[in-house]
Amino acid sequence: MLPTSMRREWIAPFLLIVLSVVPAVAGTLRLAELSGGGPITEGNARFFSAPVPVMLHILSVIPFSVLGALQFVPSLRRRRHRWHQVAGLLLVPCGLAAAVTGLWMAHFYPWPTGDGEILYWLRLLFGSAMVLAIVLAMDAIRRRDFRAHGRWMTRGYAIGMGAGTQVLTHLPWFILIGQPGEHVRAVLMGAGWIINLGVAEWVVRRRD
Repeated sequence: MLPTSMRREWIAPFLLIVLSVVPAVAGTLRLAELSGGGPITEGNARFFSAPVPVMLHILSVIPFSVLGALQFVPSLRRRRHRWHQVAGLLLVPCGLAAAVTGLWMAHFYPWPTGDGEILYWLRLLFGSAMVLAIVLAMDAIRRRDFRAHGRWMTRGYAIGMGAGTQVLTHLPWFILIGQPGEHVRAVLMGAGWIINLGVAEWVVRRRD
């Protein structure tokens, strides 16, 4: 049996992976739909018209979510430094690909029912912030400022995990009221990113 301290350090990564399960399953089903030539509907027509961005987004965001969660295991960072470096080399391109394809989809895909101008600008804001955070993290590691590197990667990861938290912010509304309108949906989506960034700031300040 693992020591108590080791079990505790795996709690946060485990919860982060669980948080990514719903978006990962939805993304995997979307990949199967696109690769299998599933029926084209009003809800998925935009993906069939330009499948490459959404496929790249899914294929990058899933490993980004899992590998990013494992970076929060202290023993892996301390005792397996090489593993941390290799995982980081995969995390950066995956994170940038996820953010850039997300920005492309937000700008070029037709808006689905329920989206609107506010959500459009929120997607551009947080997608751009994710790119900036990862770029700043890379600049920090180039300067061998490991503390700043960790802070910026944590923030970038928090934004990338927004889809998982947005499932939780939407769930009570769906259960109690039903389909949210355009403005409520923007608030619920924005809340997911803001909650994640709030937790990220708490983590980096506590770690420092």
